[in-house]
Amino acid sequence: MSKASELETAAEEKKQYIVVKIGDEQYGLPISVVDNIIRMSRITRVPKAPTHYLGVINLRGEVVPVMSIRKKMGLKDDVFAKATRIIILKLEDHGLVGVVVDEVREVVTLGESDIDRNTINMQAKANANFINGIGKNGEQLVSLFDLNAIMDEGNPS
Repeated sequence: MSKASELETAAEEKKQYIVVKIGDEQYGLPISVVDNIIRMSRITRVPKAPTHYLGVINLRGEVVPVMSIRKKMGLKDDVFAKATRIIILKLEDHGLVGVVVDEVREVVTLGESDIDRNTINMQAKANANFINGIGKNGEQLVSLFDLNAIMDEGNPS
């Protein structure tokens, strides 16, 4: 093995995640898809939209759909408080989409060795379909969202 390939193997790729709070749990969203974080603003309801879509907002002249991750995961309805935020995600297949979170906590950097994708029983939790791993940040555990599953138009589990 050459020196260069040994260094590449040793230098694990690390990714940053925004840690958000939804209910009592902490979740991570890849920072690479976060376009903006805004305070809760007026959401205009759209008739006949899926129930997990709260409506749309006007963001700098652009209409952006806003969804409730809580409703998508089958949790209790959102309670809007001072710390509630809308995270604007910029996704290849969906464009801009806002997701409502209870609170934005911090940014953490995790490498593949910090992420456990195998030990959790994915069928044990109702919202496990939306999680693709558990990040270990010191003593703190962060469930990492699978954005493809969240954006999937299927019914909540």
